[in-house]
Amino acid sequence: MSETATPTASYLTQEAFDRLKAELDQLSGTGRTEIAKKIEAARDEGDLKENGGYHAAKEEQGKMEARIRQLTQLLENSIVGTKPADDGIVEPGMVVTVQMFGEDVEFLLGSREIAEGTDLEVYSEKSPLGLAINGKKVGAKASYKAPNGKVIQVSVKSATPYTP
Repeated sequence: MSETATPTASYLTQEAFDRLKAELDQLSGTGRTEIAKKIEAARDEGDLKENGGYHAAKEEQGKMEARIRQLTQLLENSIVGTKPADDGIVEPGMVVTVQMFGEDVEFLLGSREIAEGTDLEVYSEKSPLGLAINGKKVGAKASYKAPNGKVIQVSVKSATPYTP
């Protein structure tokens, strides 16, 4: 857990950090043991070329190892914090409403892991939009360059701390 922001750091609430740490502990402990047993049992069935159970278990193992790497990287490079202040300044961990293309767009600024279980749209603070509005006050205007090269104008309408 990092105390200062780095370009690769992600903001996580304490609750999200704890939930992800528990998932990582389970996957890297009992999860690895269980998948190793599945692979061994399937291997004992004989010919590996046509052993669907073996190939399925190996694929499951690959996905699990990828999730372990993802969680490890996220947790090692995260800034864990309490709710941001309700001061109208955009920062990670806030539900933000911006006006874009003449419409209001509401989203959570931060890691998608924070909003697990909600249907809130999530934008990373490292995304072009996130970088453009991070630190702006309600009422401020900003612009960013979209991947297609167009410059998009946005106006910050509200910013309130996310409450799960």
